[in-house]
Amino acid sequence: MGSGTLAESAPRPNIVLVMADDLGWGQTGYYGHPILQTPNLDAMAARGLRLDRFYAAGPVCSPTRASVLTGRTHNRTGVLSHGYALHRQERSLASAMQAAGYATSHFGKWHLNGVRGPGVPVLASDPYHPGRFGFDHWLTVTNFFDMNPIMSRMGEFEEFHGDSSEIIVGEALKHISQSVSEGRPFFTVIWYGSPHSPWEAFPYDQVAGEKDRSAHHHGEIVAMDRSIGALREGLREFGVEHDTLVWFCSDNGGLPGVGHDSVGGLRGNKGSIWEGGIRVPAIIEWPARVRHRVTSFPASTMDIFPTLVDLLQLPEELMLPQRDGISLKPLLDHELDHELDHEVERRGKPIPFHFQRKAALIDNDLKIVQEKVGSGRYLLFDLKADKTESNDLFASRPDKAKRMAVQLDQMIASIEASQKGADYAEKKVTREGPHGRFWTDIPEYQPFLDEWSKRPEYAGQIWKKRRAASKSTTNPTSN
Repeated sequence: MGSGTLAESAPRPNIVLVMADDLGWGQTGYYGHPILQTPNLDAMAARGLRLDRFYAAGPVCSPTRASVLTGRTHNRTGVLSHGYALHRQERSLASAMQAAGYATSHFGKWHLNGVRGPGVPVLASDPYHPGRFGFDHWLTVTNFFDMNPIMSRMGEFEEFHGDSSEIIVGEALKHISQSVSEGRPFFTVIWYGSPHSPWEAFPYDQVAGEKDRSAHHHGEIVAMDRSIGALREGLREFGVEHDTLVWFCSDNGGLPGVGHDSVGGLRGNKGSIWEGGIRVPAIIEWPARVRHRVTSFPASTMDIFPTLVDLLQLPEELMLPQRDGISLKPLLDHELDHELDHEVERRGKPIPFHFQRKAALIDNDLKIVQEKVGSGRYLLFDLKADKTESNDLFASRPDKAKRMAVQLDQMIASIEASQKGADYAEKKVTREGPHGRFWTDIPEYQPFLDEWSKRPEYAGQIWKKRRAASKSTTNPTSN
C-alpha cells in the first residue's frame, strides 16, 4: 500500500468528530444530571459505545484540540496551554484523511493558532488556519463563540443569526450533503463553542426555575444537544447514518459555579489534572460496526488519530513515531469478533498528562499525580475504589508507586525532548508561535474594531485594548 492511500479492500466509513467546549463529565441526562435533559446524547449513548472513563488530553481547550489532530500529548506539539499555536511540523489527522481521499472540513472553534480573546473569524493569511493542517473546507473562529457569530469561511467573513451550535451543525450538514452527492467519504470536525462562557441561551432553552447564570449555561447545553439530534437526523436523511462513525466528547472538565455540579462528583474542575478537570463524556456511534455497550476502559482524545489510522488501514507513517495514543480498534470490534469472549480489560500504555507544572499518569485503575513537577513528591490513587481521589496510596503500595513514579519521570523527560524538536526530522522546532496574541493587537483586525465594538462579545476586549492604548499615550514611560 502506497503512503497516503487506502487499500481497495480497506473500509471507507465517514467520520464525524464532535467536541463540546467545557462540558463536564456529569452534564448529560444519561449520567443523571439533576436538571439537564439531553435526549439526543442519551439516544447516542443507548445505541453506541459509551466510554465512562474517557479523558481529554488537557484540562483546558487548545491542548486537547492539539491531541485530537496529532495523537500526542499537547506539550509535545507546541500547545502548552490555551492561546498556543500548533507546530506546523506536526503530522495532522486531517492531512492523513485528506491523503486518503476524504473530503475534510472543520466547523466551529479552532484555537490552535495562538490567538486569544473571544472568537473572531480566522484570517486567510493566518499561518495556522485549519487549511494549513489538512482541512479542505473550514468555517471557523479563533476561540469560543456564541449567539449570532461572525465566522470565517476560508478567510471570508460571514455573519450568522441564531444559536452557534445549530449554525455550525447546519453548515456542516450542507458540506456533508455535497460530499455524499459526489460519492466521496467525508471527514468532518465539529467543535462547538458551547457551553463555554459567556453564556447566552434562547428563552425556550433555559431550564425553568434556574437563576440567570445557570439558566443560560445549561440552556446552551440544551441547544447543543438539539443540534446533535439534527446531525444524526441529517445523516439518516442522506442515507449514510449506517456507515458513519460519530465520535462525541468534550475538550476538558466542567466548570465550577454554574448552579449544579458539572463533574458528577469527581474531584476538581476545568484547569486541574484531577478527574474533574480531564474526565469527559464520550460516545462512539457507528451502527455498521459498533454495538451498544458501556465500557470503563480508559481512553483518551490522544487515541482518536491512531484508532482511525488502524480502522482505515492507513500507513502509520502518517503519524509521528513518538505518539501517546493507542488504537481503540480492539475495543470497538469486541462484540463483532467472535473469537473474543471477554472485554478488552487492560490498557497496555498509560495515559500521560502534563499541564503547566503539574503531571499525572493513568495506568488502568491507578493514577499517579505530581502537583509540582520536580518536587519529588507523588500521590497515588486507585480510581476504581476512590472516585474522588481522596486516599493517597503512595506509601501503602510501594511497588506500584515506585514503578509509576519512574514512568512519570520518564514521560516528563520524553516531553522535554519533544519540546526541543527531537520528534521532527529537522531535530529542532523550525517555527515557534507566536503564542498568546490578542486579536486586538493583530494589524489585520484593526479595520474591524469600530464595528465590532458594538457587539457584546467583543466590546469588552476592544475596550481593554483602547484603555491600554490611552494609558500608554498619557504615560509614555509605562511598560
